Amino acid sequence: MSTLGKRIAQKREQSGLSQSELARRLGLSPQAIQKWESEASVPRGRRLDEIAGALSTSVGFLVTGEAAAEAQRKIESNATMIGSIDVWDDDTPLDDDEVYVPFLKEVELSAGSGKTVVEQSHKQKLRFGKLTLRRQGVQPSEAVCVTVSGNSMEPVLPDKSTVGVDQGSTSVVDGKMYAIDHDGQLRVKTLYRLPGGGVRMRSFNRDEHPDEEYTAQEMAERNIHIKGRVFWSSVLW
Repeated sequence: MSTLGKRIAQKREQSGLSQSELARRLGLSPQAIQKWESEASVPRGRRLDEIAGALSTSVGFLVTGEAAAEAQRKIESNATMIGSIDVWDDDTPLDDDEVYVPFLKEVELSAGSGKTVVEQSHKQKLRFGKLTLRRQGVQPSEAVCVTVSGNSMEPVLPDKSTVGVDQGSTSVVDGKMYAIDHDGQLRVKTLYRLPGGGVRMRSFNRDEHPDEEYTAQEMAERNIHIKGRVFWSSVLW
């Protein structure tokens, strides 16, 4: 199974770099590179950004191994400005090729017990191009946005990141990210199927957030519902 350390080694070798040469680019010792690749230690945060830059790849590819993340990095690195940038605010009308995508949010029940339910916001929304959604195979009516809370998905999705979710895609594909309604709490996790219809929830920050496993019965008892697959993300550093 491919891991973060193996993917660092893979991209280093594809770039024609030795461990010493990569270390020089990063201002580190070769021992640091060796520890990452053998997974005696794990790079995090800004260090992952630096590694991705040195290896001409993306943090998403290094952490998840998804080809889409790698392809996106290549597209971005070859981007050129082809026209002016349009400035808009909440009062700017939608273009013909745009749609509003609402946010899901946690709403506290009026009983005052602290219990929340997940509902669609009537105010908070993002503008998406219809072409962007079509390329991801997402129907505009099924698209929603979710704000990531906490550090469980760092370094890929820091606190307050935004993800786009396809509510029409709830069947679990191992290793893909999904938004989850966990008894009124919105969560974003990487999911894996378990025999009998259960799931394993995995965070990128596994040191602080170990895997969680639930059988199909436990999911029903704990009111766990998969809201949809994550198809897009935005991170502000």
